[in-house]
Amino acid sequence: MSKIIVITSGKGGVGKTTTAINLGAAMNFFGKDVLVIDGNLSTPNIGIHLNSPEVPVNLNHVLKGKSDVFEAVYEHESGLKIMPSSLSVNELKKCSPSKIKDFKNDFKRISDYVIIDSAAGLGEEAISAIEIADEIILVTNPEMPAITDALKTIKVAEKKKKFVKGVIVTRVKRNRIEMKSDNVKEMLEVPIIGMVPEDLCIPDSLNHKDAVVHVFPKSKASRAYKEIAAKIVGAEYNSKKDRPRLWERFFQRKY
Repeated sequence: MSKIIVITSGKGGVGKTTTAINLGAAMNFFGKDVLVIDGNLSTPNIGIHLNSPEVPVNLNHVLKGKSDVFEAVYEHESGLKIMPSSLSVNELKKCSPSKIKDFKNDFKRISDYVIIDSAAGLGEEAISAIEIADEIILVTNPEMPAITDALKTIKVAEKKKKFVKGVIVTRVKRNRIEMKSDNVKEMLEVPIIGMVPEDLCIPDSLNHKDAVVHVFPKSKASRAYKEIAAKIVGAEYNSKKDRPRLWERFFQRKY
């Protein structure tokens, strides 16, 4: 049975879109049929991340009833499916985020796993995405402001009777300043389903206009996203065996 997973966060800048894209790419790596939807209508970035900033038909056209939902789906060369949103401010003014709930069943007919990159915060766009979720995954950083905002989002999701699968902590440096995983789990009272380390391969992959899982498949961040995806889809994956060899690190300097 198809499932809609909404990736959201209490605040912006924590790696939510990067996580939505790379989680989708990693699930696709394990052979799953995945659609990533840019549910962030005000500041969409899925298309930018995957080298398709402007497309003929997008989610905005679907929400306005101008196009069929299947017309707004594009397939990345990896096999990952995406549904971008429009970068136009004029399109935003004409679009109601709440209409996304009307297409829940259509989304689920496209792929087995539908990942929606929600807007950050708790505005109308974010709430509209939360309302159609089968499961919610929070993305946060190991710092108090991000954790506090994530907690607010969890409480809102729970009030709407939505299942919060857990939290992905990104930009983990493992220094003495950031919050420890036990403290994060204690504050949020939900499972930590993955820790993604700070990795220069992530901004580098943005320069390549592709997911880090595709561009630098053996990087620390990529292996972390694969570990998380494996848990979600029930796949076998050994991160240690997927480490780059010495000659790969030396000559390619990708890791």
